[in-house]
Amino acid sequence: RSLEEFSGQEHLLAKESGLRKAIDNDAVTSMIFWGPPGTGKTTLANIIANMTGCRFISMSAVSVGIKDVKAVIEEARERLKYKGRKTILFLDEIHRFNKAQQDAFLPHLENGTIILIGATTENPSFEINAALLSRMRVFVLKALTTEDIRNILKRAVEKNGGGRKIADDALEFLALMSNGDARFALNTIEFALRLSGSSEKEIDKNTIEEAIQKKAIMYDRNGEEHYNIMSALHKSVRGSDPQAALYWFYRMIEGGEDPLYIARRVIRMASEDIGLADPSALTLCMSAKEAYVMLGKPEGILAIAEAVVYLSLAPKSNRLYTASHSVQDEIRKSGPLPVPMHIRNAPTKLMKELGYSDGYKYDHDYKNGYSGQDHLPNEIAKAVYYTPSQYGYENELLKRVEYLKKLKSAAS
Repeated sequence: RSLEEFSGQEHLLAKESGLRKAIDNDAVTSMIFWGPPGTGKTTLANIIANMTGCRFISMSAVSVGIKDVKAVIEEARERLKYKGRKTILFLDEIHRFNKAQQDAFLPHLENGTIILIGATTENPSFEINAALLSRMRVFVLKALTTEDIRNILKRAVEKNGGGRKIADDALEFLALMSNGDARFALNTIEFALRLSGSSEKEIDKNTIEEAIQKKAIMYDRNGEEHYNIMSALHKSVRGSDPQAALYWFYRMIEGGEDPLYIARRVIRMASEDIGLADPSALTLCMSAKEAYVMLGKPEGILAIAEAVVYLSLAPKSNRLYTASHSVQDEIRKSGPLPVPMHIRNAPTKLMKELGYSDGYKYDHDYKNGYSGQDHLPNEIAKAVYYTPSQYGYENELLKRVEYLKKLKSAAS
């Protein structure tokens, strides 16, 4: 009912914070609350409405359309005109409105008809159109701490438990399993109270376990968390951290991600971050993908995990990756340079007469199987795009490059 009863989000609600000052001074403007489920977005919007004396209308973008919104806005206009009372329109799941629907709010935010508070679990940068986003402040809510959840549960049982209590180990277990989601914690404790019956004075850990069954891991296959965890996996592999790589890999698996999607990304890592420092890495990753196709779940998942650990421990080199970008930049800068005449194909008499393939040196006819001829267009004849690193097998390739340089120098 008040900020004193609100748990968590101290970074937003400290006495000297901008949001707290705006609430205390009745200077609230349109804003977006962005954060995981069960962190208090709706509750906080309610408290703001109560503290500022505004009329509070709550809607969900899942179940309403623009027609419903326009009716609320028209009523808000009349109330502001005749009673001088502001209206806060709280729109949960605001990201569910498409960009055109979001545009409908713009004039009403501009003229002050409503104060819009949107709540979303998705990144507003991607889900809210730029025009609307520029007129709203974004406040990021964090997942609640175990201590926050513990306090919320204690208060809930004290006020609504009918004189019953919750055992300390049960409280700790539920606070931990809630993963920062107060809504999940409160729904679970409510169900546990029903399971335990009014005769039992204390809710034990077994009752909580029965009420929980299995906590679904927060993972949206199409949302920001999908990309965050995939990024964490990739960077863990690149950073040669097999423990973290395995953790993020199984976070995705437990969250319901398609193992073949992960396998494809792991194959990409083999080329981007290991490259020729360990040429067998790509082969292993391809084999892991084929093993999963053959075995399916759950047996095949271990093959992908094997590839993840192997890549984590393999020598790293991004020289092939950077070389690819350098070549692409060269092509964009220089344009389609003509193929040198001596390495053009000459399948017809006319083409031979025009000089196609003229002067070509067949490398197998030369000592060491190397003629030293140039193959790049004259304009970029001295360009160097790929230089092996000193790590893993690329160290052997580096020796080979130096050897070929000496042969070329001798040939010229």
